Amino acid sequence: MELKWLEDFVSLAETRSFSRSAALRHVTQPAFSRRIQALEAWVGTELIDRSTFPTRLTQSGEVFHAQALSILSQAHEARALLRSQEGTPAATIEFAVPHTLALTFFPQWLLGIEAELGRLHTRLRALNVHDAVLMLVEGGVDLVMGYHHPGQPRPLDPARYESVVIGMEHVAPFSALDASGKPRFTLPGTPQAPTPYLSYTPNAYLGRMTQLLLSKAPEPIYLDKVYETDMAEGLKAMALAGHGVAFLPHSAAADAVASGRLASLDYTDSGTAAPKPVGGLSLTMEIRLYRDKLAVPSDESRRTLVDKLWRQVAAAHGERYAELT
Repeated sequence: MELKWLEDFVSLAETRSFSRSAALRHVTQPAFSRRIQALEAWVGTELIDRSTFPTRLTQSGEVFHAQALSILSQAHEARALLRSQEGTPAATIEFAVPHTLALTFFPQWLLGIEAELGRLHTRLRALNVHDAVLMLVEGGVDLVMGYHHPGQPRPLDPARYESVVIGMEHVAPFSALDASGKPRFTLPGTPQAPTPYLSYTPNAYLGRMTQLLLSKAPEPIYLDKVYETDMAEGLKAMALAGHGVAFLPHSAAADAVASGRLASLDYTDSGTAAPKPVGGLSLTMEIRLYRDKLAVPSDESRRTLVDKLWRQVAAAHGERYAELT
């Protein structure tokens, strides 16, 4: 059982609407419904009466609602208590960062911040993009680092959540090299011989970006999906092993390109910081830092530090920051 299932259930009990609660919880309605069903399976009985409109709780649901509120309250109290213990520095900034950025962009970015502010105490939670945003909405972290593209915007209210563009990320197809140093696989493939394709799962943010990229390709692309995962590093490992073509963030592929193990199928020079797309099979995303303007951290020193970091980031990216605010 996951804590977010209880939070979903409490939200549904309050709104009496699957669609409204799904929007408040920043999740699609089918995904929200699946989480409620998972909770009912864990409890072992139906909690929601789906035969009426508006939705209402069953008798068991009414009983469980009180218990869910109590469990959530105790969990939040326990978290606050543990965070206040001596073992954790009081002024620790909590980040939620997608896996790829946690491994590639975040470490060097933090060095630049610390060069200006001095050493910081930080805690990083490496999550998928959806769960990272959800952590910010639920008050579990101070800052979220994530990708942004107009084709897949964040469902965050700009009146409450602000963002700063702190970098750029390029996504393109990559292939391992054969013995002669040429890409083992090529695009666009043909109907008779589609290119082996290493895919993201449909719910992964980079998967949606890849689908957007393919939908705008200048010519039909013929792919045979032979593997699927939700992590770019997993696709990179499969691409390096020669299983097919993977659409990877440039930051994740740069080391393998520099060492001659991977080649881009759409860049003139994928080893550079600013690769040049040539074939219409790449796109560029912004890397943004997000925060909740109304959030109040549990202690004043932490709040002061978060504000100080935000001012530093905003000053370093002032022009783009002004555009967003």
